[in-house]
Amino acid sequence: MRKLLSLSALGTLLASPALAASGPFFSLRNTDFVVLLGFLLFLGVLVYFKVPQMLTGQLDKRAAGIRSDLEEARALREEAQTLLASYERKQREVQEQADKIVAQARIDAEAAAEQARKDLDVSIARRLASAEGQIASAEAAAIKAVRDQAIVVAVAAARDVIARQMSAEDQSRMLDDSITQVGAKLH
Repeated sequence: MRKLLSLSALGTLLASPALAASGPFFSLRNTDFVVLLGFLLFLGVLVYFKVPQMLTGQLDKRAAGIRSDLEEARALREEAQTLLASYERKQREVQEQADKIVAQARIDAEAAAEQARKDLDVSIARRLASAEGQIASAEAAAIKAVRDQAIVVAVAAARDVIARQMSAEDQSRMLDDSITQVGAKLH
């Protein structure tokens, strides 16, 4: 840093328009010389109070801070990548589990559908058997009703025929025989 300051002071002296002016340069009446002295005095005060060292110290501190921030950012990035890999692995595991659950649900649904078909077939067979039983029962009831009606008609026809052909005396005798039979069966 000192080399830079001394080089800048030397450059200032060499490039000064005062060198081109006429008259004595090292006079306090020469404004260029006075400005040069003020500038050199200012640079001396800066060096005396160690301003360049403070500036370089602050720059070094800032560089160290930036370096530590970069290291922290790298560490955070690595941690984030590790977390990302972990979450991606967990997401794959969860996806695999979800696929397994869906596959099992499909198998269960197919089994339930098959069982429902079987239950439906059994229910239909049971209802058909029940309907056939009801039809058979209705046929038997109809046949019995027809027979009963035929018996009623036959008895009525026989009564009419017997009533026409039977005399009062035959009726009394049959009535007495019936009472006798009923009395014998009851006692």
